[in-house]
Amino acid sequence: MLKYALAVAVLFGSAFPVLADEYYIVQDQTTKKCTVVNQKPTTTTTAVVSDNGVVYKTETEAQEGMKSVKVCTQ
Repeated sequence: MLKYALAVAVLFGSAFPVLADEYYIVQDQTTKKCTVVNQKPTTTTTAVVSDNGVVYKTETEAQEGMKSVKVCTQ
């Protein structure tokens, strides 16, 4: 029984990091306005502009990071 409990614990422990939030700094190519989104853009009208494609763990980190992205501060 202990083996099954341990197996379930390992399974759930490895699955939760996949469910973690991810935030990206993106720029609308038409308006040149930067925003923070929680999904990687799939359209060609929006591009990820965070430094080196950084993925942030919280929205607050992404908002702070946006202050240092050159294309967002011009």
